[in-house]
Amino acid sequence: MSGTSIRRAPTLVLLAIAAAFGPAGAGAEEVCWKLDPYVRIELAAVSADSSDQDGELVINGDAITFRAQGGLEFADGTTSFRVEADRISVFRPGKNRRNTDRDRFTASVETEVAKDVQLRLQGRYYDDLVSAEFNDTDEKQLAARVTYEPVKAHRFRLEGTWREREYDDGMAPDGGPTTGSGPRVDVEYRHRFGRYNYLTFDLRAEEINSDNDERRYSRQSGAISYTQPITRNLRVRPAVELRHTRFGGRMIDGEPRDDTQIMPEVEVLWWPGDWRIEGEAKYINASSNDPVRDREGYRLSLSVGHVF
Repeated sequence: MSGTSIRRAPTLVLLAIAAAFGPAGAGAEEVCWKLDPYVRIELAAVSADSSDQDGELVINGDAITFRAQGGLEFADGTTSFRVEADRISVFRPGKNRRNTDRDRFTASVETEVAKDVQLRLQGRYYDDLVSAEFNDTDEKQLAARVTYEPVKAHRFRLEGTWREREYDDGMAPDGGPTTGSGPRVDVEYRHRFGRYNYLTFDLRAEEINSDNDERRYSRQSGAISYTQPITRNLRVRPAVELRHTRFGGRMIDGEPRDDTQIMPEVEVLWWPGDWRIEGEAKYINASSNDPVRDREGYRLSLSVGHVF
């Protein structure tokens, strides 16, 4: 799908803003701006399977993923501009399993609008995203996030995102892609007990509307996580998430398909220096009014990354 001009637009806009408000506009003698390029490379292995109510294996999710990310940040003490691009390549061993690539381009500006309040505006483009409603989705999104942190112990965040999606499904009347769009709202509260010691609550509501009934859905989710440092560079993070999804155009015995997932997990994070080593164990219990979607299983992952 064509998206070159869309991908370049956020970068050009961001560079224009940076030029206007950079050292020349603000006064180099008053504000110290720094340009910080960065690169991250990550390799991960994933092992997952799930079974239906009869205990038969229905999904084998073993995969190897490679991620390359690069970006530039232009910042002073209160404002930062960032452009970023990354690619994830997923290699799936086994018969009849398709390898995939996903590209993402991001441009954002974040600034302190008051003593305890930060605002972030962000534009993002995805190419070949695997979404809840289809496995080959292109997405454009615009988001605004407000962070309120009156003291270090309490942080509140509210983010609103508008998403425009295009599905490479060939189901439009002319045989081309169909489209969908809709909002997403995220609310987060984080309580800080100490360095890397957090209790976090997350709530999310989202929906996608489309002329293609197969692509319409609404979802509500909530999660609780706790981060406990073990050493200076090592921490553990248990969490649990509850997710409810309703596919309004996919009928099961006269009713829309209705899925509920419960997912407890434990994540171990070890960040020595510029290395990022992360392991995760997740149990997934999914129930649905579509018997094919009733399943339970596990997902294990280990990733090793390096930041330059």
